[in-house]
Amino acid sequence: MNKIGFNVLAWTAAVSDDLFPVIDRLKGIGYDGVEFYLGAPDLAAYQRMGNYTKDLGLETTAVMTLGKDDNPISESVEVRAKALDKIKWGIDRAHALNAKIICGPFHSGHTIFVNRPAQEQEYALAGEVLAAAADYAAQADITFALEALNRFECYLCNTTAQLLKLVKAADHPNVRAMFDTHHANIEEKSYATAIDIIAPVLAHVHISENDRGTPGDGQVLWDDAFSSLAKINYQGWLTIEAFSRNDPDFANAIGVWREFSDPWDIAEKGYKFIREMSAKHNL
Repeated sequence: MNKIGFNVLAWTAAVSDDLFPVIDRLKGIGYDGVEFYLGAPDLAAYQRMGNYTKDLGLETTAVMTLGKDDNPISESVEVRAKALDKIKWGIDRAHALNAKIICGPFHSGHTIFVNRPAQEQEYALAGEVLAAAADYAAQADITFALEALNRFECYLCNTTAQLLKLVKAADHPNVRAMFDTHHANIEEKSYATAIDIIAPVLAHVHISENDRGTPGDGQVLWDDAFSSLAKINYQGWLTIEAFSRNDPDFANAIGVWREFSDPWDIAEKGYKFIREMSAKHNL
């Protein structure tokens, strides 16, 4: 059975000892792992969290983003160098967490637009930065699982077809892809086609409702998603990513202006939902 994870961004973008009670309760629900955002600066906090989750028998994964000042597809050589440094910074923190996957849209600056479609040169630039960073990640046995985002957050990769192009541009065994049901619900024609396209390089999956609330309570075509993952014999994480207003700074940064569901409602019902859908579709 695929491992089930929960992203603690439903509570906070921070990594600190304050999360220990949350981690305990997620373990009690039945989760196999926890996902953390790589943003907090204190390396020691990641090490403590890595030790704490390991002692509980939980695995970890990580997610990260980049911005204007460290954008891998910037025309500026200096900015692209900062992007490489920032990804390496994230790798160090993921390694401290004992995470083997860093997922997210760190192929380009989040919500950074240039008022035109993506150009081939930008895929090449991103691929160059990611390949260099992946050499560093490989030393820690960490794999990148790059993410396609909806058109309101990104212009480089909105679909799995564009994401596959990017992974091919990087041409590195540690550069792979993830699939997020929320973004696919906006951008893809069908889950089956999108998952079939990305299947050869798929390394991670985010289970996320159309409104970012409790999986199963919204409009995502879950039977299509789970049956398609089963068809390709996907054997990786099924990690819930949901958001709230609990961390106002992070919520403001990603445009979360209201509460979608209580985080514990998401965690408890979401876990049950994934188990049920996995069983239904033999995933």
